[in-house]
Amino acid sequence: MDEHLTKPVTDPVIPSSVTNIALSGLNCMSCARKVTAAVLALDGVTHAEANKSSLMVDGSPALSDIFKAVEDLGYQAGQTIFVDLTGLRCGKCVAKLRTALSTDSRVVAADISKTSATVTGILSRAEVIDIVRRCGYDVTDQRQQTDESQPSPLPDDPSRENRGDSTTIPGSPDSHVSGPVQTQLLLSGMTCASCVSAVENAIRSVSGVEGVNVNLAERTAMISGDDIEIDSVINAVIDAGFGADLVEDEATRRQRQNAQQQLEYRTHLKHAGVALAVGIPLMLWGLLGGNMSVNSFQSQLGWGLVSLICLTLLATTGRTFFVGAGRSLKHRRANMDTLIALGTSAAWLYSTVLVLIPEYFPVSARHVYFEATAMILGLITLGHAIEARARASASAALDKLLDLQPETAVVITDEGDKEVPLREVQTGMTLRIRPGGRIPVDGHVTEGDSYVDESMLTGEPLAVHKQTGNRLSAGTLNQRGSLAMQAEGVGKNTMLARIIHLVREAQSSKPALAKMADRISAVFVPVVVTIALATAAVWYFFGPEPRISFMLITATTVLIIACPCALGLATPMSVITGVGRAADYGVLIKDADAIQQAANIDVVIFDKTGTLTEGKPSVTSLHSEIKDENQLIRLAASIEQGSEHPLAVAIINEAEKRDIKLLTSNAFRAIPGMGVQAEIDGEIFYLGNLAMMTRAKVDTSKWANKQSESGSNSETLVYLANQRKLLGVVGISDPVRSDSAAAVKKLKSMGLSVVLLTGDRQQTAQHIAEKLGIDTVISGVLPDAKEAEVQRLQSQGLKVAMVGDGINDAPSLARADLGIAMGSGSDIAVESGSVTLMRHSIDSVADTLSIAKATIRNMKQNLWGAFIYNSLGIPVAAGILYPLTGTLLSPVVAGAAMALSSITVVSNANRLRRFTPDNSKVVS
Repeated sequence: MDEHLTKPVTDPVIPSSVTNIALSGLNCMSCARKVTAAVLALDGVTHAEANKSSLMVDGSPALSDIFKAVEDLGYQAGQTIFVDLTGLRCGKCVAKLRTALSTDSRVVAADISKTSATVTGILSRAEVIDIVRRCGYDVTDQRQQTDESQPSPLPDDPSRENRGDSTTIPGSPDSHVSGPVQTQLLLSGMTCASCVSAVENAIRSVSGVEGVNVNLAERTAMISGDDIEIDSVINAVIDAGFGADLVEDEATRRQRQNAQQQLEYRTHLKHAGVALAVGIPLMLWGLLGGNMSVNSFQSQLGWGLVSLICLTLLATTGRTFFVGAGRSLKHRRANMDTLIALGTSAAWLYSTVLVLIPEYFPVSARHVYFEATAMILGLITLGHAIEARARASASAALDKLLDLQPETAVVITDEGDKEVPLREVQTGMTLRIRPGGRIPVDGHVTEGDSYVDESMLTGEPLAVHKQTGNRLSAGTLNQRGSLAMQAEGVGKNTMLARIIHLVREAQSSKPALAKMADRISAVFVPVVVTIALATAAVWYFFGPEPRISFMLITATTVLIIACPCALGLATPMSVITGVGRAADYGVLIKDADAIQQAANIDVVIFDKTGTLTEGKPSVTSLHSEIKDENQLIRLAASIEQGSEHPLAVAIINEAEKRDIKLLTSNAFRAIPGMGVQAEIDGEIFYLGNLAMMTRAKVDTSKWANKQSESGSNSETLVYLANQRKLLGVVGISDPVRSDSAAAVKKLKSMGLSVVLLTGDRQQTAQHIAEKLGIDTVISGVLPDAKEAEVQRLQSQGLKVAMVGDGINDAPSLARADLGIAMGSGSDIAVESGSVTLMRHSIDSVADTLSIAKATIRNMKQNLWGAFIYNSLGIPVAAGILYPLTGTLLSPVVAGAAMALSSITVVSNANRLRRFTPDNSKVVS
């Protein structure tokens, strides 16, 4: 009996209830809407709703139909669980377990052997293990991993915002949502877009790989998946004819990549020099009237010597092209190396045969093309050297981030301070931060106080005062004081490391434009070879004499000029530079699709609290019935001490600001929806809203007008009274960010509509909107209503960006075409957005959209340039202009044009490094 059975489960049915299915491969809410529409069209589905990470289905459809509908769109549904098995002794055991899994309605496919099981469906790992154990078997890997592809549920109270005192980056240990593990490989041997396709296909063939993005410009691969055997991935890349090494961390990647780029640059430069040293004299000999034909025994000897020199060139300078072409041929594909190897060897072979047996060729066809062989090698290799130099500068933004992290740290030990390499710092260690030193890891201050410059992470220009208990972030700069800190986040768990990872991940991703170019590149080289062969045939059978010479020139020129280098570099160079430039401005972009979405936005929606406003209510007015305002604050703060309500915090902060010593309060009692009461020095005090005053029978008639005024200026009034009379009123409001008005004005000048969407009352929202110049206000909405408003605008054909910071903004951030999260906001808001703003400024929103538009514009310039170059170059190389001009394009000129096209693409992308959004400041 077969010990390895693979059998999809036959038409399992979801029970008639709501079921959640994990999704992967979706880049935006447009993808989610496609999934929703496809699933709604299935029989048995009564309702369906998808976001970027999950699908909710109500009804009783066939689960296999849902999976097929999702996969037909190019995405992945559910999850694949792999477990190592023990206890299965024969085929009957295998069949028993397969039956148990196939009868479970949550399983779509099961691949079972005596040693392992691979189950696809909506079961979690723990549920698969449970079924295995109920059959009487066990698993040898006891990893109780959670299903990380499932979205984390929102808190029970979706309107409650949860903010910390530091910025949270997706992927941090504190984040609520996590995704598949990301692994990075450093690649070698890639030369063009066809190589990219070959490497991606090889990696995707490995079990456990959920996604892969290969970047030609960086020579890297970013791989996602939870149960990937890296050795298998590396072996797959090697089997495909390329090299691959695991990158453990960014510092290692940088070091090895810089070494690789420098070696590549020097090698190309040396080879180019040798080839041009041979090619230029030969070309000048022909241009200056020298004889390039074989018409005597002496010329045979001379050109025979040149043939041997060019053969040496092909074996040395051209070796990489022939090795690459041979490797591609072995794997039944063609790439840039194939075209160059065919073109240069054809010119050399024709000329060499001519030298050996000139009598077999017509006199008019006895022209040698050794200069073409040498010049093509020299010009193309020189182009590669210039391109390698330019590519090395594309990651300048990432290198600047890496430079923020010091190489050593000072550890406080019983024997005194000891300086150790950063990699030796562990959680719980106490570190010394000297004046002028950078913070090496994340943690909190245990001793001392100082001012710390955090501008490189947050963009805030003013240094922040740090004292015992305050948090510190790696990469920030201590100014004059000395600090002791306890290490909490080290290595990959620092905020700086997570930012670097996020930037690297975004730089390695591909927008839809790049994916289109990849599809073209996959068939480009075989098409070019076909065109070259067809060109040769046309010239041989229908061309004028000397037909053989014309055939050789045109076929060689087509092969050389059609090299897809520029096409392969067009989009990754723009993405790398654009994402890096955004990071300079404190904007973290999660993937390249977010850039493409940002470039097409029509409407920008802002949440109010913590986005347009500071999110930190403060006392803005005092109206005291007693002589001393400080006494009013003392009483109010003494009553509220210990409370975490935002209004209470504002009053307590005001007392601290005035250096007021608080009194002891007793008999504290909170009255829900009204306020609080407490006893101070034997006297009862009431603190709250008008309803609280009415309950306490306190006369507030003289403050009726003030209550009306507060509604128009967005203040919340808190009344303080004793048992006899009103003592005063404290006005509290959430101040508008200083740059909000300018940012709104800038967005409107870009032709964008701006909307204020808030759960606050109409009067307050309208006041804020008028102050900032926002025309459209939607107020008093709950989180689900916010999402519905986003959906309503999208239904009108508008591309919507949502800017928010709270948990209550998460659904609308996920629903929007572009979710922009304030970095100071809640973890789930940050995770739901496609863009995170590290600067506590909404001015960054305009910067984000401006940089995205510039990046997409640059990308299109590169792509169109590459397409136009090939579209015009190939027909010209084939000789389409010969009837009009009587001349053919030289293979040497074709080689120069090919090299120039790659240099042009790289240089154009590097222009983005100098792009500056209007009135913006670079985070330095």
